[in-house]
Amino acid sequence: MSTTYDPIDSCARGAAVSERTSALVWYAAIVAIGLNLRPLLTSISPLMATIREATGLSFYGASLLTSLPVVAMGLGALGTGLLARRLGDTRGVALGLIAIAAACGARAFAATGGALMLTATAAGAGVAAIQALLPAVMKQRFAHRVPLAMGLFSASIMGGGGLGASLSPLAARLGGSWHVGLAVWALPALAALALWNGLNRGARQGAYATAAGTNPASHAGTSTAAAGAHAHVPVWRKRRAWTLGLHFGLVNGGYTCLVAWLPTYYQQHGASVEASGSLLAVMTVFQAICALLLPLAAARFADRRPWLTAGLAAQLIGIVSLAAWPEAAPLLWVAVAGAGLGGTFSVSLVTALDHSGDHRIAASLVAFMQGLGFVIAAIAPVVAGRVRDLTGGFTGAWIMLAVSLCAMIALTLAFSPRSYGRWLGRHGSAASDA
Repeated sequence: MSTTYDPIDSCARGAAVSERTSALVWYAAIVAIGLNLRPLLTSISPLMATIREATGLSFYGASLLTSLPVVAMGLGALGTGLLARRLGDTRGVALGLIAIAAACGARAFAATGGALMLTATAAGAGVAAIQALLPAVMKQRFAHRVPLAMGLFSASIMGGGGLGASLSPLAARLGGSWHVGLAVWALPALAALALWNGLNRGARQGAYATAAGTNPASHAGTSTAAAGAHAHVPVWRKRRAWTLGLHFGLVNGGYTCLVAWLPTYYQQHGASVEASGSLLAVMTVFQAICALLLPLAAARFADRRPWLTAGLAAQLIGIVSLAAWPEAAPLLWVAVAGAGLGGTFSVSLVTALDHSGDHRIAASLVAFMQGLGFVIAAIAPVVAGRVRDLTGGFTGAWIMLAVSLCAMIALTLAFSPRSYGRWLGRHGSAASDA
């Protein structure tokens, strides 16, 4: 029995394979970019004692190496709307990768605390551009798979943090200098930049080929009409934007505190530099796992609040255990805290994106949430460092974090799906399809 060749069916199968391949490449680019967003923070912490000895930084001054880039992440995110309008989302992401690569590379020559702070600020600004602009690209590209795309992105961010904590001491030892342990992270940023530019160059060429047979005037008119139909929404005037920003900031204050001070905390309890860095790496491994799994588990449910609460509860258990029984089971405590941190981070981003079906409005909300949130989160390690200077220990800082987590569990109740269509007020029609 012979089969008849069906060119239409063959083309359809070929198109499906091409679409799957394209999606995989996009996912790979998202992961490659995400891996570069935390080593600039976590590479500092395991080498903190050596850096303080070489530069003369106090505990307070050393805390700025973590808090300054987080402040830059926040303030930079607030300005990404202008960046997106001037350069576009894809070029803005590329510019962010360039800033990270340049700042990390400059750490090979940074000999003073002030120079390190300058590189930290520049790298944080690059991270701000990426974290604010890439979610808009993902919501547009993966309209029906946002939890998966955001989960991969968040998991890669956490995984990059783990790599920074675990590999930087090794790189410093092999290179014979702490400068090498910090500067080596310019290389993966350059690799991600090459992948991102190649991917978008191919996408532009494909778009040009597809549009070659269309009426250019008609095509341009459609784009102009679409752009004109989008009314600018001042999300900073919306109470929900401030609520999400406060929630995101206090939740991530736990992350910035642990990244800055967890190795130092356990070094005070007798752990070596390598062992304390490994604890931070274990924490980020569990962050990465739950950053991927929790949004996937929540994907089938419109209400994200139970999943946010579960992540916050895990953080609370981990922080309280670190304060009360630091030497009993440190691996377990940091694993539980890390799982909560990673899961809450990614589900928080998905929750913000849920608030509007228009990817531009959703991106503006995510940018404002991160802008305010990271400024708040930057304060946490500074306060913890000051508490350490005054009391000689970190117990007070852990209690502070536990109290803020309890408050955020209560605040989570406000994020009902029924409120998504109302938060924009007179712009509510833009969110009606959320």
